[in-house]
Formats: sequence, structure tokens, C-alpha cells
Amino acid sequence: MADRIEETVNEIAAAQTWNERITLIRRIPEEFGKAQHQDVYSEVAKVIYVPHLAPDFAYVHWRDEYELPRVERAYERAHSLTQGFVNVDVTTLTAILKAEPSTLLIFRLLLGFTPQEFAASTVIPADEMGIQQISASTVKNMENGKSARGKVPELAAAVIDRAMRGELFAAPGDEIRSKLNKPDTVAGWETVRKFAAEGVPFPVFLHQRHYGGAFRQILDATSSRRGNLLEDAVVELFTAEGVLFVRTGATNQEMIAKQFGLTVKPAPDFVVYDKAGTMKAMLECKQVNDGGTARDKASRFHSLRGEGMRLGGVPVFAVLAGLGWRRTADALGPVVRDTDGRVFTVQTLAEIMTVEPFPSLKRT
Repeated sequence: MADRIEETVNEIAAAQTWNERITLIRRIPEEFGKAQHQDVYSEVAKVIYVPHLAPDFAYVHWRDEYELPRVERAYERAHSLTQGFVNVDVTTLTAILKAEPSTLLIFRLLLGFTPQEFAASTVIPADEMGIQQISASTVKNMENGKSARGKVPELAAAVIDRAMRGELFAAPGDEIRSKLNKPDTVAGWETVRKFAAEGVPFPVFLHQRHYGGAFRQILDATSSRRGNLLEDAVVELFTAEGVLFVRTGATNQEMIAKQFGLTVKPAPDFVVYDKAGTMKAMLECKQVNDGGTARDKASRFHSLRGEGMRLGGVPVFAVLAGLGWRRTADALGPVVRDTDGRVFTVQTLAEIMTVEPFPSLKRT
């Protein structure tokens, strides 16, 4: 049986065109008993499709606000104006934030807060001062060098002062610890001054990366861009080729269902149609880095295949990314099965235009 599976995989791999490959994959249920299907599709996925899955974890979508010189400039001013973090009483901090609002970036990073978290930390002091809390946008504006009005610098200074003295939040329970319980702030300003004067030992730096995660903040900040990476690539290709399509969003689900007679929910990421308005293909994008999640997401393509069959044989296409799909037995293999091999990555996406029905849907 193993030899027969190997022979079948080699034949599929040697196919000269995607359409030929699809035809060969569609023969698998006829040539193998049901008990062998998982092994066959898994091997097809492993040999033919896995090599095209790029390690997307090795890259980040960059933003200028995370460049080192921006932090260096703010640090230099914060360090100088506090005389090496010696003069850090609330009055001095207020004056510094008025004169050099960009230094808020350094004080926020010392606390280990995101802009949103720092803004939320101003609620209680703001109530006590009888003023409005600081918004996350105000925090970001100050860090970009924009002066704040009214008592905003005073409020920000109060948050920094009370947080560093451990008085802003209640003492944590036994199973949690304060964000200040990290090497540079474990003793408040004392350890800040020590690290500022002596530098951060490399093991301590790596330890912070261990629990904070390399590029963690920018990965979180650009999560929507990562999530849209595949869909944006599909839009770019279809637009360039003149393919008619609808991209599913939060507001057009009902319209798509009504227009194309879809019952599957949610609708596929893309519905491709011809000039007569007839649906010709469904396409779903999935970016997954965890094998267990990939296994769970694979069932989505089974649902789409059933919907395509209900509608008269509308083909289903997959555009995948992430190392989670390297799990072939119960993740990528079933996707190959349910799409008849119409599985693409960013690297192979352009080749989708050679697969039926796309050649006849391109702009002529």
C-alpha cells in the first residue's frame, strides 16, 4: 500500500498543470479505500504543498514609531532632565512632561504599559483631581512630541509617581505579580537609576525578551495587517487580472448570501462571479501558526465544499499561510481533499489564474 501511495503522489507531483493535478487528486477516492484516504491526502499535502508554506513568524510589519532613534532621543531627554532619574518627584515630572512631552514614552516603558494601559491607569487619579482621564490618543500624541493642555502633564506625572512607588494599584495576590516586579523597576527608582548608570546585563535583557516576547508589541499592534495579508494579496491579484469578485466583510454577509444563494455562515472570504453575475468559485484564506488551530480550521473547507456541491459544483479554493498547516494528517490533508488540491500560498498565488474557472474570468 505504501508503494501505491508513493506512486500516486509522484504522479500528482509530476502533473504539468494545476488542472491536471486537480484531476488526479479527484481520482483518489476511486483508487483507494476510505481507510487509506487520510494517509494518501496527508502524503500529497506533505510532498506537494508543505514546501510552499513560508515561515511568516520570521517577519514583522514595521512601523516608524518603533525605530530605535526615537526611543534614544526620548531617553536622552528623560535621563538628562531627571539627572539620571534622581530628581523624579511629581513636581519635577510634571515640569518635564510639559517641556518635553516625548519623555512620556520612556516613563511609560519603565512601567511596562502600552499606551492604552497607561491611559486606563489615569482613571483613579483623574477622579481624585476632578478632571478627565487621559486618552490613549493623547498618550501617543505626547510621545510624538505634541504638548498636552491643562492638567494632563500633572495627571501623567501623578500616575508615573504613584505607580513607581507601588501605590497606584492594589497589592497583587499570591498567583500574580505586579509589572513593576521586573529587574529594572523591582525596587522602584532605585533600580532604574542603577540600570541607567551601569547598563542592563545581557542575560537580563534576554530574560525580558523571554517573558515579553521579541517584537511582541509591534506584532500585537499590526495584528490586523498580518490577518489581512492573504486577503490583500488576493484582492491585488484579482484586481490586476480583471476578475469579478466580492470580498466578504462584517457588513455585507446578508447581501452576499442573498445575491448568490449562499447558506453557509459566515460566507467565504471571496466569491468570484462572471459577467452574468453567476458565482463561479469560492475562496477562503487562513493563516495559522498552530497545528491544533489548523486542524480546527480545516473543517471550514469541508463546509464550503458541501455548499459548493449544493450549488451545482462550485469549486472551493484555499489560500493558506503559517506553519500550522505543516500538520498534514488532520489539517492540510483534509483541505487538499475538500478543495481537490486547489490550495495556494502567497508564493504560488499567481498560478491560481491558470486553474479553471479563472482563465475564462480574466479581463480580455
